[in-house]
Amino acid sequence: MSRFTATNKSEAVVPAERSEIWAVLTDPVLLPKLTPLLRRIDADGDLWTWHLVRISVLGVGISTAFTERMKFDEGRRIDYTHEPPKGANERTGAEGIYKLSDVKGGTQLSISLTLHVELPLSKLAAPAVVRIMEGTMQRMGERFSTNLLNHLGVQESARRG
Repeated sequence: MSRFTATNKSEAVVPAERSEIWAVLTDPVLLPKLTPLLRRIDADGDLWTWHLVRISVLGVGISTAFTERMKFDEGRRIDYTHEPPKGANERTGAEGIYKLSDVKGGTQLSISLTLHVELPLSKLAAPAVVRIMEGTMQRMGERFSTNLLNHLGVQESARRG
């Protein structure tokens, strides 16, 4: 098994109240409806298990779930750290931060996500695997952004700024 890692960072002003965005980001039932490739989240307090749909990376199909310790700073910040259950061998995990702050015109939303996955591929495949991971994460982020704006009822003209 080789471990592959990719990071995606994004930042935008969302023309909505911080409390509305916070409500979405802390809702384990709603998030899978807005996030591509995410089937469901099982939340047990601040331990959330994220279940992804089956995806293929260089011909290796993976269907994965990973457990994250979620640390909530009410309305301002969410930190998450990979924390598999004792004795579990999760081959995928994430580390990241969501930051929210009030700005003129709405809420500044900053997201930093680092995803790792262990695959039965040679480390020589790293450039291709990381490129696929980064592209997938980018598309997921773009689609989540569109779905979030739709959910919040943001008008198309407001989106373009």
